[in-house]
Amino acid sequence: MTEPKKMELTSMDVAAEKREALKRALGQAFPEVFAENTIDFDQLKRVLGAWVEPGKERFGLNWPGKAECMKVIQQPSIATLKPMREESVNFDETENVFIEGDNLEVLKLLQKAYFGKVKMIYIDPPYNTGNEFIYPDDYQDNLGVYLDYTGQRDGQGRRFATNTDASGRYHSNWLNMIYPRLYLARSLLREDGVIFISIDDHEQDNLKKICNEIFGEENFVASIIWEKGRKNDAKLLSIGHEYILVYLKNKSYLTENNVIWRESKSGAPEIYQEYLHLKKKFGNDTAQIEKEIRAFYERLPKNHPSKKHSRYSRVDDNGIWRDDNMSWPGGGGPTYDVIHPTTGKACAVPEGGWRYSTIDKMLEMIEAGKVVFRADHTEPPIRKTYLVRGDANDDEGGEDDGEIGIQVASSYFYRSALQASNEMNSLMGKKVFENPKDHEVLSRWISYTGKENKSNDLILDFFSGSATTAHAVMQLNAQDGGNRRFIMVQLPEPCAPESEAYKSGYPTIAAIGRERIRRAGQKILKERAQKHEGQLALDAPPPLDIGFRAFRLDASNARPWNGQVSDAALAAQLDLHIDPINPASSKEDLLYEIILKAGYLLTEAIAPIQLGNNFAYSLRDHSFIICLDEQITFSFADALMDYNPSLVVCLDRAFAGDDQLKANLVQSFKARARAEEAEIVFRTV
Repeated sequence: MTEPKKMELTSMDVAAEKREALKRALGQAFPEVFAENTIDFDQLKRVLGAWVEPGKERFGLNWPGKAECMKVIQQPSIATLKPMREESVNFDETENVFIEGDNLEVLKLLQKAYFGKVKMIYIDPPYNTGNEFIYPDDYQDNLGVYLDYTGQRDGQGRRFATNTDASGRYHSNWLNMIYPRLYLARSLLREDGVIFISIDDHEQDNLKKICNEIFGEENFVASIIWEKGRKNDAKLLSIGHEYILVYLKNKSYLTENNVIWRESKSGAPEIYQEYLHLKKKFGNDTAQIEKEIRAFYERLPKNHPSKKHSRYSRVDDNGIWRDDNMSWPGGGGPTYDVIHPTTGKACAVPEGGWRYSTIDKMLEMIEAGKVVFRADHTEPPIRKTYLVRGDANDDEGGEDDGEIGIQVASSYFYRSALQASNEMNSLMGKKVFENPKDHEVLSRWISYTGKENKSNDLILDFFSGSATTAHAVMQLNAQDGGNRRFIMVQLPEPCAPESEAYKSGYPTIAAIGRERIRRAGQKILKERAQKHEGQLALDAPPPLDIGFRAFRLDASNARPWNGQVSDAALAAQLDLHIDPINPASSKEDLLYEIILKAGYLLTEAIAPIQLGNNFAYSLRDHSFIICLDEQITFSFADALMDYNPSLVVCLDRAFAGDDQLKANLVQSFKARARAEEAEIVFRTV
């Protein structure tokens, strides 16, 4: 018997209760302000936009530049994302996105439209190994540095900086790079969202500390070890592994909603599909189905993953099953009498006790035909474990052995890195990318954490490299009929002129990623067509989205105001801001900037409509209407009201100084808003 809890003889700690209440209220929104059950009010002030000088010591990871990271995070982006139709696939139909640009700026731009919409983030950031990695070295003008770096404006020769182990700020530079990106990424996750971060030993401990701060230590799930193969040229120990840190947005949300993660055992779904095929062919002839199932195992190649499940070779009216022991897992189970139907004597009790907690449960399972007695009572009966469980309450004792071979994933797995490299080289025709990630590994984790809502999950990778994550999403959708979508973000890091990639026509890493998606999509379609060849139209698989809308980061289509210019240049700047829209911008460039900054998705369906004498774009059943015509007439205003929009955006110059027309339009919106008690917004740019 355990000791009873001691009664507290002190009065309630009011301050402690208040701290706990504050943590419950703010913990999910501001996990970074709580550490060791205390509140860092200075950090809370920084999060809310007030500058506080660093210096006060507290528990946690600190480094030069950390306080500046909050300034970086809160500095709004004045950039935009411009469409690249010529680099896209199925631009007007796809729901996938590929963005070329600095991911810090891109994450800021995605905040309004994608806040709380991402199910899973996977990133493989540059490892801090002493090799160079590039990052913006001037956060006060991050966009300017990026535009200079990519040759999109005439700059001052600045480039992204590099970080090597010769730098005195080696760890600090890396942490300053990753911290704001992770901070912004967290707000994009859904309440049930999860982030996977690949990392090696150089920054694993630091990364875990800042993830504890950003996501909350209570939302840590695991540090997965990925064993990738032995290196025989190592001087001391072969370091053949890396880590994947896993954090949830809100672990308590999953707990409260009884969300668990499970995956099918490798090879089990193929067995079940064969069973369904045989069931359709032979009906209720379980003996014939059993015979054919065993023949199926015999035909499989030696290394086929289904081969190891060949114990599932018996068939009854409930499905495919294998014999299993009747012992309670771990021992200590109940020891009631189970009477043998032939001898009339109590069966031998398993060493660990009976699997089922009560005699009533045992009798229920016997009646259902899910317990098989031996020849006599000297041995315990066996239980049937089905490949697909029909009743979630069949099993007791804390194990999951059904539902198409369901299992809990381990925090350790082996997968050779060579396999991913070989597959990438085969897909691209030659070696154009070093050390690509394995799309089958990523498919596994995407499926594992998102089975409950595979049709709507949005997957983000903002260090996309060769776009392995996009490949994984498309492959998984082809396998299970899901409709997951992806957003890839990749810096257009130049490929070296002497590299095979550059010689093959890929000037940047982003170009490699886009081409990899194109080729992977075509390969997946071809393989799926071969698999379903000869099937009736009714049995055809659902449509598969292998396209993507390509965008590139650029300066806003509206000229930014610069208050730092000389008096001589001020007049010229005032003249430019009479009409602030950059004349070099296309209508489509401006259209997508308006869409994104109004909080709408980059993949919104856009329908052209005619409003009187004017052309406009309609989104979401006319709830949002954008007109970019150079001149607007009264016919536009009259026709607009018939569509009953909630938000309308026009060019300010389109009114050509007709203040009466503009005023009438504004008043019409105000009157309708009052009549309908609705929020109706009219904007000009």
